[in-house]
Amino acid sequence: QSICTLRGCCWSPQSDTSVPWCFFSSNHGYKVVGKRSTKAGFETTLTRLPSPSLFGNDINTVVLTEEYQTPNRFRFKITDPKTQRFEVPHEHVRSFTGSAASNLNYRVEV
Repeated sequence: QSICTLRGCCWSPQSDTSVPWCFFSSNHGYKVVGKRSTKAGFETTLTRLPSPSLFGNDINTVVLTEEYQTPNRFRFKITDPKTQRFEVPHEHVRSFTGSAASNLNYRVEV
């Protein structure tokens, strides 16, 4: 049996060590409202589910950019489509311009 707090965090001790004891119920977080293919992967639009806020100032609609860059490297980025934010530039980190990799050594589910 699980115990859930006012903010929605649930606690349910398990004998299986691979199962997390603390989790959020399925009515927390975001839901997928749109998905489009890109050259390197997908761009998914998510909207926030009506649930208590953990930290406040939640963004109601976000964009999840998913790039299958190599068989061993997956990059994701979450952005606010309405407000551009400063991103720290780095001399060795550039935009990915390749196509989605194949024969992946990982699986991604949204």
